[in-house]
Amino acid sequence: MYAVRLARPSDLRHLASIEDAGGALFEEHLGDLTGDALVAPAVSGGERADRPGFLLVAGDPVVGFAHVLLIEGEAHLEQVSVHPDAMRQGVGTALVRAAMEEARWAGHERMSLATYRDVPWNGPFYVGLGFAEVARPAPWQVRLREHEVELGLDRHGPRILMDTALLRQP
Repeated sequence: MYAVRLARPSDLRHLASIEDAGGALFEEHLGDLTGDALVAPAVSGGERADRPGFLLVAGDPVVGFAHVLLIEGEAHLEQVSVHPDAMRQGVGTALVRAAMEEARWAGHERMSLATYRDVPWNGPFYVGLGFAEVARPAPWQVRLREHEVELGLDRHGPRILMDTALLRQP
C-alpha cells in the first residue's frame, strides 16, 4: 500500500504526467478523444499548488494525487489521478478518504465533486465512498457545471455534481 501525505514541493513535478497517463483509460472507454478537453495536457503541479486548497499524494515516488480546491469556502475534490501502473490497488480510495479527512479537520462539513455518472471509475466509484448526486447545487457549482459544458465534457455522457457529509467523530 502507498502512504498518503500532503504534497511536498518536490512532488509537484510528477502530477501532470500522472494525470496525463490516465487519458488512455478514457480513450479505451469512450473512443477517440483527439483534441478533446478531457485529454488536454494537465495543468502543472505548481499551478495546482497555487490555487486555494490542498494537494495530497500517494507513494514516494508519487503514483497518485488528490487535489481539493476551496471554492467560496467549500471543499471541492477537483481531481483524483492514479497512474495506470498503480491502479486497482486501493490508491484512489485511500486518496479520496484522506482528502475527506483533511477537509473535515479543516472544518468543512461537506465535500463535493463533478464527475461522469456512468464511467465505472467515476460516478460508481464515488457512490461507493459515500458520495451522492447534489439535488440543489450552490451557485458556484452551477457555474462550474456551465464551464464543463462550455468545454464539451458532456458529449461523453452525463456529468453530475456529487457531495458527501464529512462526519464528525464524537
